[in-house]
Amino acid sequence: MRQKVNLNAYFERIGFAGSIAPTLATLELLHALHPAAIAFENLNPLLGLPVRLDLASLQTKLLTERRGGYCYEHNLLLMAMLGELDFTVRGLAARVLWNNPDGSDGPAHHMLLAVDINSSTYIADVGFGGLSLTAPLKLKADAEQNTPHETFRLTGGDPEWVLEAKLGEEWQPLYAFNTTEKSLNDFEASNSFLSSDPASPFRQELRVALAPSGKRLMLKNNRLTTHAEGEEPVQRELTSVAEMREVLSTSFGITPPPSDILDPKLAEILAAAGIVPEAPEPASEETEG
Repeated sequence: MRQKVNLNAYFERIGFAGSIAPTLATLELLHALHPAAIAFENLNPLLGLPVRLDLASLQTKLLTERRGGYCYEHNLLLMAMLGELDFTVRGLAARVLWNNPDGSDGPAHHMLLAVDINSSTYIADVGFGGLSLTAPLKLKADAEQNTPHETFRLTGGDPEWVLEAKLGEEWQPLYAFNTTEKSLNDFEASNSFLSSDPASPFRQELRVALAPSGKRLMLKNNRLTTHAEGEEPVQRELTSVAEMREVLSTSFGITPPPSDILDPKLAEILAAAGIVPEAPEPASEETEG
């Protein structure tokens, strides 16, 4: 039985209004709005909570509860929405090369989408953290393609492609993939490792990212970095649990998990950074006169 897709909730969450025809213009608008509104975040793995990939769970977490997620959650949600809009879309797997010298021989732990429009194929990816695409890219080798944020290009092909980002004057590889369609079962095995294995990087440090217009926001543990277009990055060290919760809520638009679950982990992150969280003030004692 096909699961119900809540397009209205998705459109409200990302602020979409416009044509829903399955055209490149519609895809471009959705692709810009999604990573500007729904944060990349790994709070569930970090807290030892499950990451569920069925559509009902994705819609509850990312739309109703106003949380975020990582690649499988973002791109499976986008794939469901695009399918409901009559786009031809399929899931692909990629091996991460960014900050990962062993990635060329490692497992394919990332998900992206291929979208076919008017006899051309585009890749879409709203779940690659601090370098998530903010526009679809035409599957074409060696063409520099501008997005609302960085410039990207695809190299190779036949059969493996590599996505690269231009950072400063350097081209940096992000991940390698081919166009073989993957099923939900394929992604479930990788998701199990990323969300629950102690060796997974998502179990070891807090990672949050958002890509609003003109800038990128990234939080790694207690260090918040703002990359505004045309400016040097600005870093800020967060020094209290309350400040970290506030940044998650206001800067990234996340409704954080309950304090009794989240706050001990935030305190642990601060302690690892050499910051001793302030203890709550004891309740004042009233005296009888």
